[in-house]
Amino acid sequence: MKIRFDANQQFQLDAVSAIVDVFEGQPLQEDGVTLNFSATVDTGLLSQTEVAVSCVANNLVLSEEALLKNVQNIQETHRLPIVSQLHGKNFSIEMETGTGKTYVYLRTIFELNRRYGFKK
Repeated sequence: MKIRFDANQQFQLDAVSAIVDVFEGQPLQEDGVTLNFSATVDTGLLSQTEVAVSCVANNLVLSEEALLKNVQNIQETHRLPIVSQLHGKNFSIEMETGTGKTYVYLRTIFELNRRYGFKK
């Protein structure tokens, strides 16, 4: 028996697209990581270099109304019940056992980064 992985199963691509499309209209963010190096201090016995790393959190510029409209469009496309309001910004991917949820999660993370520059 040979196990073969197919990275282009339509139901998985649809799941990735559905969650990524929630943020349709979000501009691509530039890299938000900054490295600042300071001078090396040499005391004779010990040498020390200080490095500061700062990361900028994801900057969601879409309004609640735009997010809701995106969610409603996705629901309409997939013939799901349409919500009238969002209850926070927590979204989930729900799939049957054995359908590749872990792969979909990982591919979604990469796609959110590619399209919008999201880091977290």
